[in-house]
Amino acid sequence: MPALVAGGTSASGTSSVSAPADDSPEAGFARDMSTHHQQAVDLSFIVRDRTSDEPTRTLAFDIINTQANQRGMMMGWLDQWGLTQHSAAKPMAWMTMGGHGHGADYQAHDGSLMPGMATTTQLTKLRSLNGRDAEVFYLQLMLEHHKGGVEMAQGYVDMASNATEKRLAQSMVNGQTSEIGLITDMLKDRGAAPGVPAS
Repeated sequence: MPALVAGGTSASGTSSVSAPADDSPEAGFARDMSTHHQQAVDLSFIVRDRTSDEPTRTLAFDIINTQANQRGMMMGWLDQWGLTQHSAAKPMAWMTMGGHGHGADYQAHDGSLMPGMATTTQLTKLRSLNGRDAEVFYLQLMLEHHKGGVEMAQGYVDMASNATEKRLAQSMVNGQTSEIGLITDMLKDRGAAPGVPAS
């Protein structure tokens, strides 16, 4: 994979501009979406072991593979840029640079650091369920998770200065929007409503 920098690479493959700054949208998006993705992977591993329903397990498998791969790419870029994988900045603070205040205004609570992320209480509940109950709660959690992920990815697309990272973010918007439709249909098939019930 070629080195990813803010303005691309020259014909010789060397960097034509410097790497993104530590407080740039490029670095902020890579860090925050990596955290967001990791929870989606965690949720999917939990439900995979708590149901034998093939459609649910297939969805979980797809999310594990897609989001773990994307997370690896973003972590690799941070490493190439000489930046740490974590920052002292508030999650999604970079979104204010593009006028996307909603995500940056999110109040973290009970382990939910960004919009769409499940709380620690919800993760504990998912681990306590089996069968259809686990499927439905996972689908409800993942529906909200994807909505938050799409909002963040679109926020980066709207302000991106890095073409390669922008393409990845756009693929997240496209892929997760499609899965939102699938998850909504799966909930309907199970006679369940979207939205996470109060714990």
